[in-house]
Amino acid sequence: MSEWNDGSSNTSYTSFLLMGFPGLQESRTLLILPFLSLYLVIISANALVIHTVAAQRSLHQPMYLLIALLLAVNLCAASTVVPAMLFSFSTHFNHISLTRCLVQMFCIYFFIVFDCNILLVMALDRYVAICHPLRYPEIVTGQLLAGLVGAAAVRSTCIVAPVVFLASRVCFCRSDVIRHFACEHMALMKLSCGDVSLNKTVGLTVRIFNRVLDMLLLGASYSRIIHAAFRISSGGARSKALNTCGSHLLVIFTVYSSTMSSSIVYRVARTASQDVHNLLSAFYLLLPCLVNPIIYGARTREIRQHLTTLFQRTQLPVPTEKPQSLSSHRQLPG
Repeated sequence: MSEWNDGSSNTSYTSFLLMGFPGLQESRTLLILPFLSLYLVIISANALVIHTVAAQRSLHQPMYLLIALLLAVNLCAASTVVPAMLFSFSTHFNHISLTRCLVQMFCIYFFIVFDCNILLVMALDRYVAICHPLRYPEIVTGQLLAGLVGAAAVRSTCIVAPVVFLASRVCFCRSDVIRHFACEHMALMKLSCGDVSLNKTVGLTVRIFNRVLDMLLLGASYSRIIHAAFRISSGGARSKALNTCGSHLLVIFTVYSSTMSSSIVYRVARTASQDVHNLLSAFYLLLPCLVNPIIYGARTREIRQHLTTLFQRTQLPVPTEKPQSLSSHRQLPG
């Protein structure tokens, strides 16, 4: 049962039931296997690329370390969402307190924004590497990289914290059932019994401002990067630079298109069922986690070569010792 908390003028729930894909009712348990399988694939793919970067000293360079960090954030994002999703499919383990709900909400949005901020750091790294290659080692140092990642984490916190703080001050008296597989902001705001226009305005403003600013910065960086890459005289170096930028642009397109399409459809298709909104949320939360390691593992030559070597080692047959008599017989003169 939910606990009750008496506020100044309203009674607010402090415990909720997560009800992912509510339209499926008892059939929700059938979703456990596909989403669990998807989660295992996400863990395996991301962990494999991260392990490759960590194990190979030749990959201990800023670009590859940032790729590993991006995939580690993907792992954290998926681990924040999928276990709660699987629990929400069961009627026995779908209870969540308001505090845990707000913590989960913060983690979900923090990792999404942090993911985008790492892409900005990667754009800056590629800009210096391609536009100022001779000064790259002295500019992009380990200290600068750590500072940029720290700044990205602080920026992510500053973007997400106001939204979660405002959500914590809302009275939830309409229902104690969150018709979602996780504590998504809009799904929780539907349970409010007061005016949440400020929450919605702040959330939408922060999202639009953040996305527009990111796209402007990324567009400015990669337009100069591509322009500089085409001016490289060496065909091999030019091809490598464009291929690397192509991988980053594919990841950027995947991340931003999934989040923006979900936001647009969520606000435009108000008549769509809650199951459709749940599916869109799963799409934008899990698609980058699944696609990013595939893009970097397949398109980044150095990572692909080490992965190929690793797979070849696991598939090599165990050599069998030849009989000693046969070996001795072959050594006899003919």
